[in-house]
Amino acid sequence: MRKPYSQYSEQEIIDKCRKDDVKAQEMLYKNFYGYAIGISLRYCINRDDALEAVNDAFVKLFKTIKTFDDNRLIKPWFRQIVVNSAIDNRRKNLKHAAVLDIEKAEENVVDPNIISKISAEEILGLLKELPEMHRMVFNLYEIDGYTHEEISDILEMPSSSSRVYLSRAKEKLRKLVKAHFYLNYERAI
Repeated sequence: MRKPYSQYSEQEIIDKCRKDDVKAQEMLYKNFYGYAIGISLRYCINRDDALEAVNDAFVKLFKTIKTFDDNRLIKPWFRQIVVNSAIDNRRKNLKHAAVLDIEKAEENVVDPNIISKISAEEILGLLKELPEMHRMVFNLYEIDGYTHEEISDILEMPSSSSRVYLSRAKEKLRKLVKAHFYLNYERAI
């Protein structure tokens, strides 16, 4: 008697996916969907774009799972697929969007204690207010841990541009933190 799919190990599910087992693919999809959508939402403008990127990522996963090295962990490997799919989706959509001028950053000091009072959800909300390229570079560098050289390859730009976008993203975030939270923080003291 076969055991239920819910009792299979991750490796057993991967092995079954390599044999194009639809039930195993469904299990892998269910196990990684939340993880994938969380990553994708950081790079995409809206939920529809994020869903499209996640679906593209799963298609790529199932097409390439036969080449997956069992000595690696699947989650970081899949994260890279999701990030690349989300960026590809943004690139496709950026062709239709107007290009923003790069603004000059100003030196502004924000009280570091404010940050400890902000929830992760509020920080993600602030990230959505950044211009697209700033948010994308910030996510790649600060959240996903890519180097400027890797970002340069992914986004097809000079690494110096990646550094500039990161610097400006951080400056814009400082301004957003100050604008959204500084007054409430001051009142709480």
